[in-house]
Amino acid sequence: MTSTPTTIAPAAPSPLRRLLPGAPGGSEARGSTLLRHLAVAVFAGTLVVLVTNQLAPYQNLQVARVCAFLCVTAGHTVLVGLNGQLSLGHGALMATGAYTVALTQQALDERAVRGWWTLPASLLAGVAVTALGGLVVGLAAARLRGPYLAGVTLAVATLVPAITTIFTGVFNGEQGLRFPAQTPPAALGAYFQPERWLAWIALAAALLTMLLLANLVRSRFGRSLRAVRDDEVAARLAGIPVARTQVLAFVVSAACAGLGGGVYAMLTATVAPGKFPLDLSLFLLMAIVIGGLGSLAGAVWGAVLLVALQDLPGLITEHLSLSAGLAQRLEGNLALAVFGLILIVVMLAAPGGLQGGVRAVGARLRAALHGRRAARRSPDR
Repeated sequence: MTSTPTTIAPAAPSPLRRLLPGAPGGSEARGSTLLRHLAVAVFAGTLVVLVTNQLAPYQNLQVARVCAFLCVTAGHTVLVGLNGQLSLGHGALMATGAYTVALTQQALDERAVRGWWTLPASLLAGVAVTALGGLVVGLAAARLRGPYLAGVTLAVATLVPAITTIFTGVFNGEQGLRFPAQTPPAALGAYFQPERWLAWIALAAALLTMLLLANLVRSRFGRSLRAVRDDEVAARLAGIPVARTQVLAFVVSAACAGLGGGVYAMLTATVAPGKFPLDLSLFLLMAIVIGGLGSLAGAVWGAVLLVALQDLPGLITEHLSLSAGLAQRLEGNLALAVFGLILIVVMLAAPGGLQGGVRAVGARLRAALHGRRAARRSPDR
């Protein structure tokens, strides 16, 4: 009697095994993920471009502002939602990128340097300088937790505007800096809308940011971020360099904030301390919480809310006959009050944020649809 050899299926690699150095790579899965993210980016970009062709100039500027803020909220989501580090200084990081772009553009203009590449070069300079600042803050943040970390980042939020007012010879104080505005290429025609061109530039920056971050959070580094967030001791035992992971998370998030700040400054070709107040950092934090922590799709919700609520006081004062004093008070406090109210309502109704609520509704609809299909397939009794 012959015995049949038993075939034992290999066990699926555990999440902890994937985090260990030398774990199997899975290049096919990574390749399919990259292609899927690239296809989504191309589809979203094409859709937004088609929409901008039908919008008025001011609405195109709103689209550009959403894209600029999306660069920031997406990077902020990686830091806070995926790595668990709190930052109250991302408004200052935006200002760092904006001032770097303005100074670079001014320097190129003074030397009569022209060309399509000047804006990408300026934005890259803004990303590099802000990433360096994020490295410095991240080295300090890796040693701190809780309110101490929040205090350090809050100090950064107050330090950067103070520097711009102290060194007036470089940053021109409260008046800020002006640099040449971006004009559409001649190939697009003499009557091409400049605001639409700005929206396209901002869209390209946002799509590039989302594409890179979407692949980053799916990589081994992304799994390390989540492991450090969930349990630093277990992550350290798994061989993950906790401090280095936290510092790199700050660098990535700061680089995204620098890009968003540079694009935001490009929209008006000006940059001033008043554009990056302290409450901007609070708005950015509340935006990613309302949108859904740990979700890049939630960052999109947060960016849309930021632009919509910043325009809310102007819409109210435009349609209501209010005194000048009341209109000024509304402009300064209404957005923050509405943001706080939305935060409370969303946290009560959908603790996972808007994106978590969307996922819950989608899961219920799929379950209901699956139940109906199962009922139709079952034989009548």
